[in-house]
Amino acid sequence: MTEATPLEGRLIAGAQDLGLTLSPQQCTRLLQYIDLLDRWSAVYNLSAIRGPGAILQQHILDCLAAVPSMARWAAGRAIRVLDVGSGAGLPGLVIAAVKSDWSVTTIDAVAKKVAFVRQAAGELGVANLKALHGRVEALPAQPGFDLIICRALATLGEFTASSAHCLREHGNWVAMKGVCPTKELVGLPTAVAVFHVEPLHVPGVDAARCLVWIRPN
Repeated sequence: MTEATPLEGRLIAGAQDLGLTLSPQQCTRLLQYIDLLDRWSAVYNLSAIRGPGAILQQHILDCLAAVPSMARWAAGRAIRVLDVGSGAGLPGLVIAAVKSDWSVTTIDAVAKKVAFVRQAAGELGVANLKALHGRVEALPAQPGFDLIICRALATLGEFTASSAHCLREHGNWVAMKGVCPTKELVGLPTAVAVFHVEPLHVPGVDAARCLVWIRPN
């Protein structure tokens, strides 16, 4: 058996801290993704976070922290997830890499970022991910998504208003935020309601993180 690299060890330990047990294939996919993101960012400026260790800490584990909560909501169902403003595939590609039974779609308005996500998904063999170039407002309403997620993209009001037509009946929005966005909660339109704000712990990150769960009224 090949001994795990230090980066792989940190990935496995961090995932376990989140309650996730990664298979060897999932570990390989995420490590390859880290390498690709690091190399592409040097040329195309996909992320301000540079270096494998920093990418693991600030991006991969941060995105993985949302997976257990989403999995509890899915309750064993094969769900459809839309990642709005995915950038370089965060969190959509990370989610797809560890939840192969979920259908994940990412959308971003920046062509070079979409090209990277498509390239990465192909190289990693993540067949359950589709990367779209464009704005979420232009997506067709059907067939709709069970969960629509974003990571520090916009205000909660902007996020829900722009993607409401993409949400399936009984679906929810999930916004990944730092500190609880109290002002945004107060300013939400009456068409939607926050029903849960879940604090998240990201291994090795000494900063506030939370998931804001929202549903239509």
